[in-house]
Amino acid sequence: MDNLIKQLEAFVPYNEQEERDLSVMLDWARFGADVLTRKNKAAHFSASAWIVSPDRKSTLMCFHNIYNSWSWMGGHADGDADLKHVVVKEIGEECGLSPDKLHFLDDGIFSVEILTVNGHEKRGEYVPSHLHLNVTYLLETDPAFDLQSKPDENKAVSWIRIADLSKRVSEQWMNERIYSKLLKKLTQRIS
Repeated sequence: MDNLIKQLEAFVPYNEQEERDLSVMLDWARFGADVLTRKNKAAHFSASAWIVSPDRKSTLMCFHNIYNSWSWMGGHADGDADLKHVVVKEIGEECGLSPDKLHFLDDGIFSVEILTVNGHEKRGEYVPSHLHLNVTYLLETDPAFDLQSKPDENKAVSWIRIADLSKRVSEQWMNERIYSKLLKKLTQRIS
């Protein structure tokens, strides 16, 4: 956990959302109980991947069963404080890409955000509403690699043209607050 706290402390917020969310995330990391596991029913850490094509014109997404929308890949820390490891594991589970087919474009954290998760059914059991203390990493992979969906989590996996993203993602808040931020940060990074 100490290493995760150091990474969060080293992260430079891009905007007010990241600044405020980072402050709350650091409090949870320092003082919260079981924040790396789902035992903490109020808030726990998760990791997400913003995966782009080498030409930066497309992003790899899955059609998420719970949110019924195109979404980035990622998942719960489930006790692992190495969130880079978590995100690689989740990518493998959700779309079949092995670690050797992924390239981190930054050593550190690309983005932070606190995400609300509405109560829902998962594997026949009710999961109460809670927060994901989310850390996002920027990765690149070749669109030519074979992909596979994970039917218990997503209906499909596909490359989506960045120009079409707002038309394909039905979660308005994610589109306006998170994905648009990630696109702006990516644009600034490559210009």
